[in-house]
Amino acid sequence: MRFTETELSGAWLIEALPISDERGSFARTFCSREFVEHGLEANFVQHSISHSVRKHTLRGMHFQTAPHAEVKVVSCIGGAIMDVIVDLRPHSPNYLHWTAYELSESNNRRLYIPKGFAHGFQTLSDDAVVSYLISEFYNPQASTGVRWNDPAFAIDWPAEPTVLSEKDQAWPLLDRSPA
Repeated sequence: MRFTETELSGAWLIEALPISDERGSFARTFCSREFVEHGLEANFVQHSISHSVRKHTLRGMHFQTAPHAEVKVVSCIGGAIMDVIVDLRPHSPNYLHWTAYELSESNNRRLYIPKGFAHGFQTLSDDAVVSYLISEFYNPQASTGVRWNDPAFAIDWPAEPTVLSEKDQAWPLLDRSPA
C-alpha cells in the first residue's frame, strides 16, 4: 500500500497496489502493521457499507462528537464517489478547510479520516457502494453533522444533489459566533 498524507494534517490517501496476472489482480486493502507504522489507528470495531442507487446522491456531512469521535477509512467498492472531508478541529491550522478525492472501484484508493473531521460524499455513478472501517461503536447521541452547502466551507460539489436525506438537509450551519 502507498500512504500519502493529504494537505489536511492527519488525513491520508491510501492506495492499494494490485498485483496482476492472467487471472486478474490481488491487493491488500488493510494491514494493521502498516497503519501503525504510519501512526494511524489500526483498531476498527465496525465495518459498514452504504449503497446509493442514483448518481449525484449526496450523503453528509457527518461526524460523532467526543468522547465518541471516530476514525474512518472510506473506500468505494462499486461505482465512484467524490469523497469530501472538512477539518473541524478548532486548533488546527486547517480549521474549516476541506479536501476531496475521487474514490472508485477501479482506482484502489481509500481515505483515512481522523477524529475531528466531518465526512460526506457525492456519488459520481449510479449504484455506488461505499465501505467504511470505523474505530468507534455508533452512538446515536453523539451522531451529528453540518450542512453540506455551508458557506463556511464552500465545498465545490461535482453537481447539484439528486437525492439528499431530510436529515442531511436539516443539519445546522456552522456556529461561528464568539464563545
